[in-house]
Amino acid sequence: MATRQFTLPDVGEGLTEGEILQWLVAVGDTVTVNQPLCEVETAKAAVELPSPFAGTVTELLFDAGTMVDVGTPIITIDVGGDAPAAAAADPATTGLIGEPTASGRTAVLVGYGPRNTEARRRPRRGGESVAARATAPVVLPEADYGSGTDRPPLLATAPDAGTKPVRHGGLEVGRQAEAHALRGDAAASGGAAPGRGRLRPLAKPPVRKYAKDLGVDLTAVSGSGAGGTITRADVDAAAAGASTGSVVQGAFGTGSPVGGETRIPIKGVRKHTAAAMVASAFTAPHVTEFLTVDVTRMMKLRARLAARPELADVKVSPLLFVAKALLLAVKRHPMVNSSWDEAAQEIVVKDHVNLGIAAATPRGLVVPNIKDAGRLSLAELAGALADLTATAREGRTSPADMSGGTITITNVGVFGVDTGTPILNPGESAILAFGAVREMPWVHKGKVVPRQVTQLALSFDHRIVDGELGSRFLADIGALLHDPGAALAF
Repeated sequence: MATRQFTLPDVGEGLTEGEILQWLVAVGDTVTVNQPLCEVETAKAAVELPSPFAGTVTELLFDAGTMVDVGTPIITIDVGGDAPAAAAADPATTGLIGEPTASGRTAVLVGYGPRNTEARRRPRRGGESVAARATAPVVLPEADYGSGTDRPPLLATAPDAGTKPVRHGGLEVGRQAEAHALRGDAAASGGAAPGRGRLRPLAKPPVRKYAKDLGVDLTAVSGSGAGGTITRADVDAAAAGASTGSVVQGAFGTGSPVGGETRIPIKGVRKHTAAAMVASAFTAPHVTEFLTVDVTRMMKLRARLAARPELADVKVSPLLFVAKALLLAVKRHPMVNSSWDEAAQEIVVKDHVNLGIAAATPRGLVVPNIKDAGRLSLAELAGALADLTATAREGRTSPADMSGGTITITNVGVFGVDTGTPILNPGESAILAFGAVREMPWVHKGKVVPRQVTQLALSFDHRIVDGELGSRFLADIGALLHDPGAALAF
């Protein structure tokens, strides 16, 4: 038997560790080259690691939920005497991280190509398929501005760890649901969990999600369903018991109430975000300016454009107009789209705009960006925002999509929040907060009448952007939102 061990690679930008979120294979499975082995969360994002070997899995060296250093072996594969030890470097299927391959796919790991084969997994007892057990993909609705009732994926900050995450019918999205179904496969077959032989509780994916939202550890719950399967009622009973002092598992890690406290490990995206925000807040001198704008004309234009055939397949949202106004204002004030190079003692003015949109995921705040957004038409920009939104909903934002941002918008209006004082994304000089659009009394043509009004807040790095430049930049954005026709003069 010839075995090979796959070590945890650096998935980009010098990362040193990652958490194994879930295994997508089990001991005894036959795997092929480029078949996803596991999902790993780094300080940047969650990514799937493809196999460099073809063969049979003989050992999973770590349980799901374990932090592993880069370069540490995580899985052993029997490659056999005749099996190839590694994938051939076919330029059609391999590429550098974030770069498109010849086939049009984007590589997610250095030296690895996109998935080009289907995974082969062990048959289930009773012939039940993954598709039958996994929950159906759900497209979560986007909240309109000013409602504050829905919780879309594009938020100003990540959900608080101490609050119950908003559930959408207990359903998980896309491939994440399939992965959760696979994680329950070993238990459903009466076997042990991958890694160290630990038994997995019997529960269907929606129940697992429900338990996670409530902070209930399924390993401590007795199932009352057929064959010992844990039901929602069992989870409810366990949650009620947790309030009397039982140990529960938090949505972001294992926590034990001690004197009315629950401790949640700081790791992954949340750990990286915390470090970046502290570094930004105490490195760049922040200044925040505010502007209240009558956007009644913008909202009327939104309704007219939404009816046009060239925009029929995209969402024409207020955020689209804010993004376009910011991009036009950058053309007039390019110094805002720059960064401070401390080592070289230089200000680096960018000739392109990689527009970041702050997005909250269950794992924490991320800021994916639209590359070279300034060259896009309104329809193309709407499509790019839709793609960014869909990727954030699925939790599949890649490290490449979050690197290289030059200026950011954070949308606090989806909560019904009017304004805030946003912290700069590290390496950028400005961030714009967009508040809720509300109908308010407003002086218009000498009379107090109801108008659609919003508030903007611009934070900027005062080492680069002085008060005059910041004020002119914010005023230009406000003027474009108040009268979209002013764009013809830009």
